[in-house]
Amino acid sequence: MNDNDKQEQKNIKIKVRKLSKVFGSHPKRALEMRDSGMKRPEIFEKTGQTLGLSNINFDVYDGELLVIMGLSGSGKSTLIRCLNRLIEPTEGEIIIDGEEITRLSDKQLLDARRRYFSMVFQNFALFPHRTVLENAVFGLEVRRTDRADRRKAAMDALEQVGLKGWEDAYPHQLSGGMQQRVGLARALANDGSVLLMDEAFSALDPLIRKDMQEELEELQYHTKKTTIFITHDLDEALNIGDRIILLKDGEIVQQGTPEHILTEPADDYVARFIEGVDKSRVLTAFNAMRPVRATAREMEGPRTVLRRMSENGLESIYITTRDRKLLGIARAGALDEAAKARYETISHLVDTDVPIVKKDEPLASLFGMFTAGSVPIAVVDDSNRLLGVVVKGNVLHELAKAGE
Repeated sequence: MNDNDKQEQKNIKIKVRKLSKVFGSHPKRALEMRDSGMKRPEIFEKTGQTLGLSNINFDVYDGELLVIMGLSGSGKSTLIRCLNRLIEPTEGEIIIDGEEITRLSDKQLLDARRRYFSMVFQNFALFPHRTVLENAVFGLEVRRTDRADRRKAAMDALEQVGLKGWEDAYPHQLSGGMQQRVGLARALANDGSVLLMDEAFSALDPLIRKDMQEELEELQYHTKKTTIFITHDLDEALNIGDRIILLKDGEIVQQGTPEHILTEPADDYVARFIEGVDKSRVLTAFNAMRPVRATAREMEGPRTVLRRMSENGLESIYITTRDRKLLGIARAGALDEAAKARYETISHLVDTDVPIVKKDEPLASLFGMFTAGSVPIAVVDDSNRLLGVVVKGNVLHELAKAGE
């Protein structure tokens, strides 16, 4: 099953279709020139109109963390602001939970923003005269939520981002990372179903930024909130994104999983964009995994298992249940001794000291698991079912292939 098939099984939260934005007084003329085949630079040169976004199409799935990235001027911030109509699209559709956002009146739009969107900005956007708690409740105050309810929601959100005990502090008393946590808590307290984060960590020091990325991933795991994250940093996008949309000159040049973009760049621009990335930290065990040649069950006899191993050229064999749940491994030497001793089953030979990883384990962490004479690394799912195995040669092959 490919990535597209897997995504189709998920619920679509947001649909964006044929979205375009022209900055200028004659947008229709700019779009006509676009439709005739002209690109952004030529349109600007001839008309003075800037094609901020052009024919953008993508879906956002319920509960995913989608990263939109590109260089400065690529249109990423324009795109995220079109989603909640802080910037009015020139053409196209934005559909959230079946509701067409671009057709709403001002009053309906205000209500939709409150229901759907929470936003975290690059510059923190905190009120310096308000405490941490007062900043966290601000959005709920605007919505005129009951005082007790908004305080509880804000306190819960502050605890989620690790700021319990800092409720009475003021922004100037906090580090940059802590200030951004307040902004994140305010967005969580508002409880919009979509979290928009525009370069949210760009102003932070590298170490704090890395900590915030890890906290966002942890938060995403627990809350399952649909998140759209804007960044110009490729490493950040690869670290946190379930999928990535890469923009250039207001157009999508590629979208897909981090592994897909790293291993199958759509064109020379994308290939140059990903140069220098440490692929061992992005490619996973799934990329290097190969099918298991043969397995055995613990109630089988040693001779039967030895014959199967011989047919498949194996020195050891994984032992599983009938539904492929991994129990351990048995080695040829022990099986041979058991056969000579006329044991009826291999149940007493199952060695549970087996190297095991999940399919999303980065390749970088696999190297230390290979030692002289080590067995292949078992790749299992969340139910401990054996999916495949990884050998050192496959890891090196995948990295070499990605490098090409």
